[in-house]
Amino acid sequence: MNYIFYFLIVFSIIAGALNGKLPDVVSSVLSGADLAVKVAFSLIGIMAFWLGMMNIAQKCGLVSLIAKVIQPVTKKLFSEIPENSPAAGDIAMSFAANAFGLTNAATPIGIKAMEELQKENTDKSSASNAMCMFLAMNTAGFQLIPAAVIAVLVGAGCKNPTEIIAPTLVVTTIAFFAAIFMAKLFQKFWTPQGGKQ
Repeated sequence: MNYIFYFLIVFSIIAGALNGKLPDVVSSVLSGADLAVKVAFSLIGIMAFWLGMMNIAQKCGLVSLIAKVIQPVTKKLFSEIPENSPAAGDIAMSFAANAFGLTNAATPIGIKAMEELQKENTDKSSASNAMCMFLAMNTAGFQLIPAAVIAVLVGAGCKNPTEIIAPTLVVTTIAFFAAIFMAKLFQKFWTPQGGKQ
């Protein structure tokens, strides 16, 4: 990825110099850098708020409650993991973080959930069905409130940043259910080396 960005930057500078537009290229670079800083600072507030909310939810037991509420669903989707596995709570928390658009917060939670799922995995050399299902659902990224995207739009000066909520909900819901369907479908064709479905 670094090579691609390096190529684009060098190519832009060369193309700008050849076309006599080098001052415009320099101006765009500087204005882009200025906008990047503004967007980054606008993200700090909203990310700090939602990360704080997630931390409070975890401390007051709301995450455990969510895990219990969605237990029938997780039990059906993740039939490999035991009922009292700590992975269930991590999976619930990861989904909650993704649902509120906290992709940065969801990443470490998702890694922790994967570590717990690996402990339950009978074949340590390959991913279990539960791990594949979790990865598919996490990648689909179902979002009720795309907080990070809204923060970027606010930082970019968008007049109505919340209008992204409805289309994001529709698209991520379709992607989410498609991911579940495909993961379940492929489970029928590929059995883990340990032999357990």
